Amino acid sequence: MADSHIGTKVATVRESLGLTCEQLAERSACDVATIERIEAGEVVPSLAPLIKISRALGVRLGTLLDDDTQVGPVVTRAEEAAEVARLKSLETGVGAGTLDFFSLAAGKSARHMEPFLIDVHPGEDHSLSGHEGEEFLFVMSGELEVAYGKDVHTLGVGDSIYYDSIVPHQVRAAGDAPARILAVVYTPA
Repeated sequence: MADSHIGTKVATVRESLGLTCEQLAERSACDVATIERIEAGEVVPSLAPLIKISRALGVRLGTLLDDDTQVGPVVTRAEEAAEVARLKSLETGVGAGTLDFFSLAAGKSARHMEPFLIDVHPGEDHSLSGHEGEEFLFVMSGELEVAYGKDVHTLGVGDSIYYDSIVPHQVRAAGDAPARILAVVYTPA
């Protein structure tokens, strides 16, 4: 089993809306088999399909990734940035590098941004993917490559990039060493 936590949430929200897997697939432009495998916890989901699925369900991305909600400000201490998900970088599949997401605002309800610490592990290249919204990435350690459209940007410690995520893109560790980044993802409601 890959991650039943996210799959259970997808299935719960889908069923509460009275949608079938086929209807969710149509609304999200995702493959029915992929949605079924995510719900069953058989695959490690990726960010791009999860964003499409969350939009189709009418919920924030964080709804699928978080555990609890809290009213008011949320302070996350360094030791409390618990891993909330392990995702394939931009596609669901075997062989691509993984991203370990550590939520920095898991308890904040009704937020519009998704702040994460992300450990980017090396892996093979795969196709670029886009989704609605914007992303801000800040490199804390290691080196990062961001393929954005036809360009590739290599970022080192202290470098950052802010982009419209509708443009096809891919985030990967540069070379064979992992990288750690601060990422803030915005997806319109």
